[in-house]
Amino acid sequence: MSETAELALVTGASSGIGFELARLFADDGYEVVVAADDDGIHAGAEKLASTGAQVRAVQVDLREPDGVERLYRAATEGGRHVSAAALNAGTGRGGAFLEGDLEGDFNIIDLNVRSTVHLSKLVLRDMAERGAGKVLYTSSVEAQMPGSLQSMYAASKSFIQSFAEALHDEMRNTGVTVTSLMPGPTDTNFFARAGMASTVVGRMPKDDPGKVARQGYDAMMRGDRKVVAASLLSKSMGLVNRFLPDSVKAVTTRLISQPVR
Repeated sequence: MSETAELALVTGASSGIGFELARLFADDGYEVVVAADDDGIHAGAEKLASTGAQVRAVQVDLREPDGVERLYRAATEGGRHVSAAALNAGTGRGGAFLEGDLEGDFNIIDLNVRSTVHLSKLVLRDMAERGAGKVLYTSSVEAQMPGSLQSMYAASKSFIQSFAEALHDEMRNTGVTVTSLMPGPTDTNFFARAGMASTVVGRMPKDDPGKVARQGYDAMMRGDRKVVAASLLSKSMGLVNRFLPDSVKAVTTRLISQPVR
């Protein structure tokens, strides 16, 4: 691996938005460290490397603090520094809160929230010390909505959105930028993994993950605070959510998160 190319770290990169973000970094000449908990991360890395990109795959469970530390050590071995990070790993579960098991709820918190905070502390401290760096957080338009029948996912994304916007302000004038990407429903494995493939939102038309990633990537490179991506429908959802009362947004989320009858 080259020690002269800038280094980018992308989590949740075996498919979907994360894979597309990794592709964009690679196309721009970054050396890329990609991470995910499934075997697909190796195939994804090989696909990117086949174009001549410098890619390293780390298969790791970020729900475990040791997994976060291991990923960071792997990314920065040999004294390397992370120039840009896309913290995209996340999961969810459809259904009523009372019907889900507690361990599953904690798994969502540990991956979506705890691991993101942990990795952010490691990455941002190093960036701030060097006075340079870019971080992109994958949030969601659901961060603005009470997530009825998706309570743990929506709450976790509300945390990420607030966290990212606070960091954007805190890192002002440090040379480090923080951006949040707020996708609408996107054509990824999320709905199948969350048990929501047969819901209204699971069957709705979805945004292209490549276009979502491109809008997030460009916003990160500009140092924007946030971007709602990618389609006109998703952008409209983001705009409307600013004005609708929470009670209406909760009902809307419940209706689209129910199984198709």
